[in-house]
Amino acid sequence: MARRAKKIRDKGKLKLSSYFKIIEDGERVAIVDERGIRMSFPQRLRGMSGKVVKSRGRFKEVEIKDGGKLKTFIIHPAHLKVLG
Repeated sequence: MARRAKKIRDKGKLKLSSYFKIIEDGERVAIVDERGIRMSFPQRLRGMSGKVVKSRGRFKEVEIKDGGKLKTFIIHPAHLKVLG
C-alpha cells in the first residue's frame, strides 16, 4: 500500500489557491484527498473520476458511476482535480 500521509514539512498546511479554486459546472474531475481539510465522502471514492453537475455554495455536486449506478456526492473543491 502506498503511504497517504503528508510529508512532515507539509503537515497542516493548505494552499489557499487549492482551497479557493474555481471549477466550472460540466468539467471532468478526479477525487483526491487533501488531508488539511475534513473529507466528507467515503474513502472508496478516492481516485475515481466524475462530472461536476452543479454548485452548492463553495461545494460541488459530483456525479460518479459507483457500482453501475450514477450517484451524486457533495465535495469541497480542494478534494477535486480538474482532468484535461
